[in-house]
Amino acid sequence: EVQLQASGGGLVQAGGNLRLSCAASGISFDVYAIGWFRQAPGKEREGVSCISSSDGRYYVDSVKGRFTISRDNAKQMVYLQMNSLKPEDTAVYYCASSLWCRSAMPLFEHDYWGRGTQVTVSS
Repeated sequence: EVQLQASGGGLVQAGGNLRLSCAASGISFDVYAIGWFRQAPGKEREGVSCISSSDGRYYVDSVKGRFTISRDNAKQMVYLQMNSLKPEDTAVYYCASSLWCRSAMPLFEHDYWGRGTQVTVSS
């Protein structure tokens, strides 16, 4: 059974930091790209960042320079370090697997999804 589990969310003040983790099981982790998505109330789910099997990375413009994605294949984990958080980063964050990491991060290319973790940034 494929499972992806996002964790690490919480409540933080603007300017603060959080690190999200995505734990994967049941997949050949080292051949998959993993993406982070977020969905704020009343908004569509958007791709935030992804990392390919060869460590290629993509970031949506709004998080460039603030967020860093990394992976540990031995632990089957992907991390999203989020620094200098802003209130507009408030959302439920999800991780999902795909065979590709590329700009726009189309939802339909992501086959397995984990439950989300809430990130709330207060002003």
